Amino acid sequence: MEQSYRVFAYRWAVLAATMLVNLTIQVLWIAYSPITSAAASYYGVSEMAVGFFAMSFMIAFIPLSIPASWLIDRFGFVRTVGAASIAVGILGVARGAAGQHYAPAFAVTCGIAAAQPFLLNSWTKIPAAWFPARERATAVGLITIASILGTAVGLVLTPILAVSMSIARVQIMYGAAASVAAVVFVFVAREKPKLPPDESACRERAFMIEGLKHALKTPSFLRFLVIAFIGMGIFNGVTTWIEGIVRPRGIGSDQAGILGAIMLIGGVVGAIVIPLFSDRAAKRTPFIILGLSGAIPGLVGLALAPGFGLIAASSFVLGFFLIAVNPVGMQYAAEAARPTPEGTSNGLVTLAGQISVLLVYAMEAINNITGTFTASLIAAAVLLGFSVLLATKLTEKGEPDQQRLAKA
Repeated sequence: MEQSYRVFAYRWAVLAATMLVNLTIQVLWIAYSPITSAAASYYGVSEMAVGFFAMSFMIAFIPLSIPASWLIDRFGFVRTVGAASIAVGILGVARGAAGQHYAPAFAVTCGIAAAQPFLLNSWTKIPAAWFPARERATAVGLITIASILGTAVGLVLTPILAVSMSIARVQIMYGAAASVAAVVFVFVAREKPKLPPDESACRERAFMIEGLKHALKTPSFLRFLVIAFIGMGIFNGVTTWIEGIVRPRGIGSDQAGILGAIMLIGGVVGAIVIPLFSDRAAKRTPFIILGLSGAIPGLVGLALAPGFGLIAASSFVLGFFLIAVNPVGMQYAAEAARPTPEGTSNGLVTLAGQISVLLVYAMEAINNITGTFTASLIAAAVLLGFSVLLATKLTEKGEPDQQRLAKA
């Protein structure tokens, strides 16, 4: 019997609900970074201890990513993401209710961090079920944009709110917003449409364990894991330590939040433009190379620029190119690893990115030794250059690795 296909308009509602929960958890992740010094004083701890509010998300992801991917592939994203989103909302409010007590606030943060893998590892699962292949990088790009906007809200709004209310109350507000997003997701999200969007959505996916083995035996997929480790590590490091990066150049926490937002605005533009061209060209590798290459001058500018204007321009360039690699790369990884389930390939890529907490920690360690983040940012630019070389070895969809090697 011939299979029928149909692209449903409701896919945008499902995508919007997914974007909303990803936006709110990013606010909760980054909320302390632009007020690191004030939060350290509020809780009576060191700035490194405040940094662990953000780094705990990356640390928790390492052991939980694979189990979360298995649960997504086994029970579907509606149940798993819905349950995780509800937990995030409740725990977000509880973090604020902890008041000035660091230990319970941090413990609750670890609970929020434990729920995050369910949201991040579904990024390619949802487009695979609802969107035709020609729109999937764009769909992942829109989820990326929501995540970027959440980070921007946390960076810009937190210092403003912290002037007129306590840090604990700010967290209660963010938790309440996450609760609303969870309710919207539960009522709107659906696992799959009545008819698949195209033939690729019908292809049988390998069971997770077999799919995991297949992905880890695919050379191009493994290369992209290294790229994800470097790229996400740089992004997480810059956003986590943004205040400390620019403080030596006379820039305060309010302006630091603005610079972080400028980087993310660049990322929003890049995450719209570059995945759109990638979908139209039906290619991923050239756009991954473009994003990694373009991010290098932005990162060098962030490290060396003397004034706010040049730092702002560098931040925009860095965001435009580096963040755009994420949606294109996520879709590339899903295509390169097939028939591995999307939740599994997505989870492995995100896991590689979260292991980059090592780079985030190293940035602060180098800062303690040198008194500046300049050295670590220059080292990060060198790592991006290595990523470009690695990206040139990626195999485009449908081209065997042996064929690519023969061309080299």
